[in-house]
Amino acid sequence: ALPILKLNTNESPYGPSPKAIAAIEVLNNSDLRLYPDPEGTALKQAIAKLHGLSPNQVFLGNGSDEVLAHVFAGLLKQNKPVHFPEITYSFYPVYCKLFGIDYKTVPLGQDFSINTADYKTPNGGIIFPNPNAPTGRSIPRSEIETLLSANKDSVLVIDEAYVDYGTESCIPLLQGDSCPDNLLVVHTLSKSRALAGLRVGFAIGHPTLIEGLERVKNSFNSYPLGRLAQAGAIAAIEDQAHLEQTSKKVIQTRTQLVDQLNTLGFATLPSTANFIFTRHPKHAGAKLYQALRDRGIIVRHFKSVRIEEFLRITIGTDEQCTKLVEALQEIV
Repeated sequence: ALPILKLNTNESPYGPSPKAIAAIEVLNNSDLRLYPDPEGTALKQAIAKLHGLSPNQVFLGNGSDEVLAHVFAGLLKQNKPVHFPEITYSFYPVYCKLFGIDYKTVPLGQDFSINTADYKTPNGGIIFPNPNAPTGRSIPRSEIETLLSANKDSVLVIDEAYVDYGTESCIPLLQGDSCPDNLLVVHTLSKSRALAGLRVGFAIGHPTLIEGLERVKNSFNSYPLGRLAQAGAIAAIEDQAHLEQTSKKVIQTRTQLVDQLNTLGFATLPSTANFIFTRHPKHAGAKLYQALRDRGIIVRHFKSVRIEEFLRITIGTDEQCTKLVEALQEIV
């Protein structure tokens, strides 16, 4: 069988901070018989310190997916529909169905961009990723700030899973006394910090929003994060240099890959994520996906009408992307 090259799950091609691995090894002992800190106090302090916030502005969960589940259950369940883009992270409609939440999808522009002016109708909450997935397109913080001031009556959730690859974070809007009480920013350690195997995510927001999330979590599971996860996450959060170095490398490879695909006739959306969204005018998306798969390379293909011609390709190492380009050269 062909060796499989996985460019479909947006994992980091580089390992986590060596300090995170070391911190996990130190705790890998008989103390695992003891329960972890249910509050995750030290981890909240590390995240708060990094972002110039107070620990009561931080909420923790098993990856950002669990954090989002609590957000939908606790903060978005109102008598008006929740708004999110028609093409976005596939879990949003799943959570709405699970928790019985009414929702409305908002069309993206012709160029697949999010236009915040389209979100100014009454709603039970707004959520979208920045950059958006699977398109990789992002919008500046100033646009989100404008939307926030126009959207006073419900919560605005910005899902920043891929923010470290060239997108402006909204976390600065939450610093200091002017912290808005209706903005929540969600992060994960699974992408740029390369800790998908640990399952750590967090949300940052006004203390009252965080308190609401804590109540939901504690009625469900008061010990979400294990000792090893907390220790590894603290070390990863404190190693900003590793994050910057690996993110920079991914950005360089992304630029290079887009150029190489352009040469082959691909049209690629502008991306500030660790993946790109691309199509070839002469080759069907499903066929390209299958032809790559036959060569042992897995990318992501979506069957939805508007995006069925596109492939979402995770940025791997330079070497992995070279293999991908060579395969596509043969195919097209």
